[in-house]
Amino acid sequence: MSKVLMQGNEAVVEGAIRAGMRFYAGYPITPSTEIAELCAEKLPFVGGKFIQMEDEIASMAAIIGASLAGLKAMTATSGPGFSLMQENIGFAAMAEVPCVVIDVQRMGPSTGMPTSPSQGDVMQSRWGTHGDHSIIVLSPFSVKEAYYVTIQAFNLSERYRTPVVILMDEVIGHLRETVDLDEYKDIEIVERKIPENLEGYLPYRDIEDGTSPFIPFGKGIRYHVTGLVHNEKGLPTNSTKIAEKLIKRLVGKIENNRKDIVMYEEKGEKEGDVLLIAFGSTARAVEEAAEDLRREGFKVGIFRPITIWPFPDMRLKEIYTKYKKIFVVEMNRGQLYYEVDRIVKRDGAVEKINKANGEFFTPYEIVEEIKGRIKNGF
Repeated sequence: MSKVLMQGNEAVVEGAIRAGMRFYAGYPITPSTEIAELCAEKLPFVGGKFIQMEDEIASMAAIIGASLAGLKAMTATSGPGFSLMQENIGFAAMAEVPCVVIDVQRMGPSTGMPTSPSQGDVMQSRWGTHGDHSIIVLSPFSVKEAYYVTIQAFNLSERYRTPVVILMDEVIGHLRETVDLDEYKDIEIVERKIPENLEGYLPYRDIEDGTSPFIPFGKGIRYHVTGLVHNEKGLPTNSTKIAEKLIKRLVGKIENNRKDIVMYEEKGEKEGDVLLIAFGSTARAVEEAAEDLRREGFKVGIFRPITIWPFPDMRLKEIYTKYKKIFVVEMNRGQLYYEVDRIVKRDGAVEKINKANGEFFTPYEIVEEIKGRIKNGF
């Protein structure tokens, strides 16, 4: 059947397998556990491997090793486990090992409220590791989009040799919707291509805004992998010139390819009174709130980043001046808000609407908050 009723966490697994994922290592944690359970069930039928690790540190290490050995690899977790993964996510970024990490966010900090939704890992997903490097973070707002975004996460990971994070939340993870898989039957899948001529192969060649082909271990090429600053052969070095080139390339291969990486959606009025910015499950409540505001005579637009990092700043710069007021709605105390405010740089134009108590936004709450703030005019 092409039309399937599935859960958000299930859509991630189906999308990952469709993208070619054949190795999963993880440690069960609410509200992502279904991803591990389904990978354990489904991977053996496609020749894949599942392993439950002792913790999230080992889980991240295992998928790095599997990727180096030639398999597309993934892990999944939630807030506390995501914190534990940060050091090895940094290693994957430095060693340029493609892999995908699913973070089904829950209320925090610490153990927090394990079964309650949150969007509190926005900044951690960008800045959780130390040092300078860019990262790709995607956030779906529906079950259907979770399937699509997971495939794209693997494609981007392979194309740019980088870890890619999918920032889900408990609402999307446990939501059930119908997905028509036939819509994606012709979707592009980026595979690892080994060059015919391997003479002179350098795993970390200094290619401006790009990477060398990723050749797995065991394919006849011997090279060194390390988290240390390294030269084009992968060998450690203390050269400041090489370090500068390496870090510049790690950042540039993502930041300078935004046109290929960045995804967003715009809905509603192209100019008017209010621009609502939201991502993930919160965008669902925002869409209903926008409809209610329009019925009351407001001209409302919606800007929904699907790629959280790198943020679609160029598009936002093109449209934000067309609205009198901007509201960033998110289930945290204001994390994406700071990025929007940095981009807009217009005093008083950007305000935040936040909720960080483990409870999902209702459209009514958003409408009343906006009306209360603009009751004296713009």
